[in-house]
Amino acid sequence: MSALKDKIAIVTGVSRQKGIGTAICKELAEEGCHIFFTYWTDYDRRMPWSVELEEPLKLKEELLQSGVSVSCMELDLTHHDAPELLINKVIEKYGIPDILINNAAYSTNNDFSNLTADELDKHYKVNVRATALLSSQFGQKFNKKSGGRIVNITSGQFQGPMPGELAYAATKGAVDALTITLSAELAPLGITVNAVNPGPTDTGWMTEEIKKQLYPMFPFGRIGQPKDVAKVIKFLVSSEADWITRQIIHSEGGFKRF
Repeated sequence: MSALKDKIAIVTGVSRQKGIGTAICKELAEEGCHIFFTYWTDYDRRMPWSVELEEPLKLKEELLQSGVSVSCMELDLTHHDAPELLINKVIEKYGIPDILINNAAYSTNNDFSNLTADELDKHYKVNVRATALLSSQFGQKFNKKSGGRIVNITSGQFQGPMPGELAYAATKGAVDALTITLSAELAPLGITVNAVNPGPTDTGWMTEEIKKQLYPMFPFGRIGQPKDVAKVIKFLVSSEADWITRQIIHSEGGFKRF
């Protein structure tokens, strides 16, 4: 029997079938975790990769085939009360959650020449503020002796520069800093806090030209897939990883930056 069976997991940012959030939900459901995921299709519809409106509900039906309980809600994490609303919904439905995966992200291309206050604020509200407040709410409500898990998705900005993604790199850098300090605060409560950098991952945003440029930078001869990072997260939230906290794990297949 899996040690994750009947654990309650929250995963944010699960709109698209090809996304990392979907892969995480599938890995955890296969291990017997009950899943509560959020999505925000308005954001994905405005991005180049787009999204079909029924994708989240299709995922819910697929996850139910694993024999676990599954709930989801559309939630705009830019609203300041969204984190508390989400945690309370999960507690009302399932009880105190065991696992929080802060996967939701806001990302658009910008650099020093066109960065605006509005665009920086949008990145901050989702990537930093929502992650911090969700983690805070999770910690405040957690009343179990041990086994709490928070995993943040970061982006390897300290591995090298990310030209053209200034706001994204700045806010994901803040997530790394948050992970380190939050891990110290939550350890006495039996909660581990880690972050995972999946590197460039083929979630549907890569054009053939981008893939052609990236292939030589991966020594394994392939581009990262959502399942790669999902498997790392499955380990981090398991009992096997109860002595691992405050880590920024670069699970990116040896990706060679410039």
